[in-house]
Amino acid sequence: MGTIVVGFVTTAEGSAALDRAIEETRLRQAELVVVISHKGGVGTDDDHMAETDEDLARIRATLESAGVDHTVRSLVRGNDPAEDILAIAEETSAELVVIGLRRRSPVGKLIMGSNSQRILLDASCPVLAVKAAER
Repeated sequence: MGTIVVGFVTTAEGSAALDRAIEETRLRQAELVVVISHKGGVGTDDDHMAETDEDLARIRATLESAGVDHTVRSLVRGNDPAEDILAIAEETSAELVVIGLRRRSPVGKLIMGSNSQRILLDASCPVLAVKAAER
């Protein structure tokens, strides 16, 4: 059985990526690894952690109702999300990585960096980039 890794954030793009990853998991009869990566540190407070727990419960409920084999890995270790996703993809010998994309200005990419770009360029397996539906 193969493995699919999906990077998840609580945005429309994250939800679109999770939905598509569930579809791919069913099609490929694979296991799904959901990666939720938080930087952690000074900005992480009790309210944020409570919100994260609620998000985890929703994700697990979605995965349970979808009936796919899955693991959820919520990481707070100071890495960029791209680092965590790439490391877990390598660790699990993933056959596919699924990420959500959002439109950003060139200046936004320069200042904030681009996790998506790094994953697309550095992953050792195919990457499926999913856009959220337009509002």
